[in-house]
Amino acid sequence: MARPSTHRTILHLDLDAFFCSVEELLDPALKGTAFAVGGRADERGVISTASYEARKSGVRSALPTAQALRLCPHLYLLPPRHKVYSDYSRQVMALLAEAAPVIEQISIDEAFLDLTDDPRPGGEIAARLKQRLRDEIGLPSSFGVATNKLVAKIATNVGKPNGLVVVPPGEAAAFLAPLPMDRLWGVGPKMRAKLTALKMKTIGDIAAWPEADLTRRFGEWGRALSRHAQGIDDRPVEAVREAKSISQETTFTRDVSDGAALRRTLFELAEGVAASLRKENLAARTVKIKVRWPPFETLTRQTTLAQPTDLDDEIFQAAWALFQKVWGHDQPVRLIGVGVSGLREAARQLDLFGDSPQARAEKLAKTVDAIREKYGWEAVKRASLVRRKPPADRDRA
Repeated sequence: MARPSTHRTILHLDLDAFFCSVEELLDPALKGTAFAVGGRADERGVISTASYEARKSGVRSALPTAQALRLCPHLYLLPPRHKVYSDYSRQVMALLAEAAPVIEQISIDEAFLDLTDDPRPGGEIAARLKQRLRDEIGLPSSFGVATNKLVAKIATNVGKPNGLVVVPPGEAAAFLAPLPMDRLWGVGPKMRAKLTALKMKTIGDIAAWPEADLTRRFGEWGRALSRHAQGIDDRPVEAVREAKSISQETTFTRDVSDGAALRRTLFELAEGVAASLRKENLAARTVKIKVRWPPFETLTRQTTLAQPTDLDDEIFQAAWALFQKVWGHDQPVRLIGVGVSGLREAARQLDLFGDSPQARAEKLAKTVDAIREKYGWEAVKRASLVRRKPPADRDRA
């Protein structure tokens, strides 16, 4: 009989360039080419995910489309197909559920698994799951294996793409020590500058610094930074189940602190959520946002609308108002999402003449949906997204 483990076995999965990998699966001709998902070719466009070939030219998620095309003039843009990606994500999570009693899905393409009670080595389990994901679903993936979530996540990032990195028990601090300090959650540009001023370069430098001094300089975050640098993380893997809702989110490959890029991303997410509502003939009473800061701290906020809606602008305005309340200027963001709940069948108010603002907005949305359904997401753009706004209007939708 296997002896009970004295340490945890935590796996972290990250699907490599997920949106692009799905597109390559559906169209093998895309393999090896520079392409990106998302990024309407106008000033509001932003890249959702870039292929690894495109990344060689500096194209990455959250990059404005115009800048991406300057870096990579031959970049091929594909409209996002969120329903397709969600379907593949569900297949992946169902496969993982066969192996682990507890799964914490943290985004459409990432999850933690707690396999502490499994007597097999964590690396062996991860290798088997990685092969099954490739053989049965067709998607490439990277895994990190460690005794806690923080180190497993960093191990995955070190091994990407198509990697599997195992950090044995007791070796977390040694594994982290030589890595650049910005590999550590929460060390964005501003914190990196402060730590560099103290002559720190690596995670090991942070771990060696007196915790009391880091706490004095940076408060409780300094204490947490010291513990993280030593590979200490006691957070459990927790299964999260939400009530019926519709949501979309984006995990940035690099932390994003540019307000304009975050606003563009929120708008595109709100557009996708609204389109999903209309496709299912639903309207939502509650709008919510999900934001993850670099230290892997996640918060959600929600607001209840006066009337249920399925319109892009109304969902975006509510989401943007919520985001502005929690986001500090230049604060880096790792993940951002928009969701709706309180769903009910969409009820249209009778309008004899069809010329009220609400009726016109609904008619326009339905028309745009029909065109995009037939010709693709990029086939039509609203004028409000294309025209250049004067500076005084830049912070209004």
